[in-house]
Amino acid sequence: MWRALAFLALLALAAFGAVWIADRPGTVTIVWNGYEVATSLAIALVGVLVAALVIGFIWAIVRGVIGLPGSIVRGSRERRRAKGFTALSRGMVAVGSGDPLAARRHAGDAERLLGAEPLALLLKAQAAQISGDREAAEQAFQRMANDPETRVLGLRGLFVEARRREDETAARAYATEAARLAPSVTWANEAVLEAQCADGDWAGAQETVERRASLGLIEKGSARRQRAVLLTASAQTREAGEPEIATDRALRAVKLAPDLVPAAAIAGRLLARTGDLRKAAKIVEAAWKANPHPDLAKVYLNLRTGDSVRDRLARAETLAKLSSWHPEARLALAQTAYEAREFGQAREALQPLLNDRPTVRACLTMARIEEAEHGAGSGRAREWLARAAHAPRDPLWIADGIASETWAPVSPVSGRLDAFEWKAPTELLAGPGRGDPAGEFREDVTGDLDDRGESRPAAPLATAAPAATTGASAAPAAEAAKPAAAARPETAAPLAAGTATPVVLPLPRTPDDPAAGPEEAEAKARRFG
Repeated sequence: MWRALAFLALLALAAFGAVWIADRPGTVTIVWNGYEVATSLAIALVGVLVAALVIGFIWAIVRGVIGLPGSIVRGSRERRRAKGFTALSRGMVAVGSGDPLAARRHAGDAERLLGAEPLALLLKAQAAQISGDREAAEQAFQRMANDPETRVLGLRGLFVEARRREDETAARAYATEAARLAPSVTWANEAVLEAQCADGDWAGAQETVERRASLGLIEKGSARRQRAVLLTASAQTREAGEPEIATDRALRAVKLAPDLVPAAAIAGRLLARTGDLRKAAKIVEAAWKANPHPDLAKVYLNLRTGDSVRDRLARAETLAKLSSWHPEARLALAQTAYEAREFGQAREALQPLLNDRPTVRACLTMARIEEAEHGAGSGRAREWLARAAHAPRDPLWIADGIASETWAPVSPVSGRLDAFEWKAPTELLAGPGRGDPAGEFREDVTGDLDDRGESRPAAPLATAAPAATTGASAAPAAEAAKPAAAARPETAAPLAAGTATPVVLPLPRTPDDPAAGPEEAEAKARRFG
């Protein structure tokens, strides 16, 4: 629209000028070297215009001839650059599709055509990586690290290569340098935080978390949680030697994350030592309402040293009411009632947990109750021990496939902060073992027993889950396994021979009627003589 208006305005101006000149005729006389040329004003103006056009055309030809070599060079350079970027694009596609031969070929073409282009160096490094040439990849990343424009990218590649060859010192150095050059780089901050956590530098890790939060790399809620975990880790390491500092940091952690079980347990335990029972109970109760946990129950039941069993039983009932009779509260109440010799109350607390699929802890607790009431060799006790061997596992601290009975601030596998979660291990089916020629599938149960009937150490979930039969419950299980081991001596033979065949212990043979009482047993004896 505006262009059309401008064209019409110029056209009108030209017409006005032509009319103005036509209304005012005149003569133009040119005298040069004895010659005199006279013409009208209009013809003179047309001649000047034609002369200007001819001169401009001649100048364009001369300029084109003079700049022809440069144009040829520029055209060749542009064609070379276009071919280089085409090779670069095809090389990226080859890297993404996992074709090392095509990737290396296109990377060589891109480097030959583009020279030290950052993308060409990146393609060369990635092609070397998928080809398994680590040395060439490191050389390419080192060239990128030497260039100020691509230094952070080169440090990232060198960091990855150092991790692959398990050189943690070099990896930390590259990550620290990258974090210094570009504080907002996520991978560098995470690597620095992981290194600080691995070294136990909890104060430095807190500074890193605060810096990441200030830069907006993580949400405020996640930052608060990570700070609470780091404060809990620091309190955990100082609990024995420096209880005052540990108490302060545990209380700060509880303030940041009231539902963090380890922080509440440490704070309650330390406050109870100093005699501040009311504050300790308040902290533990708040955490218990959010996440009922055996550690919190243990701290709460033993707040005051020297309390009677009845006092602990009253506290267990308080925990049950606070959590609306959560399964953990029922287990704690049953254990405390067992210690108080209130077997009826213990059975009543456990009864809802026994209706569907009781867990290992529930079965072992019932076994202890039956042993205490009817003797260690009673049929009911042996029945519950047998059920515990195949019962679902209780919750544990799990992170990256590793199960642990104690909490840790970082994962032992990936080094990730706040990785452990309290949950029940999944029931998995393990594949054929190396020493199992038949290739049978075996259920990943709670734990194995060695040839002496004792629990083996805990293992990662990838191979075997940690044994849930620990402490006082290991002895009844060992007693129950002895008759079966004696009845089938061939089961222990592979262990003696040192083979890798897994030991499969048979279930302990139970009586004909394990739940029969004295009256039923006497009637059966009279009936069968």
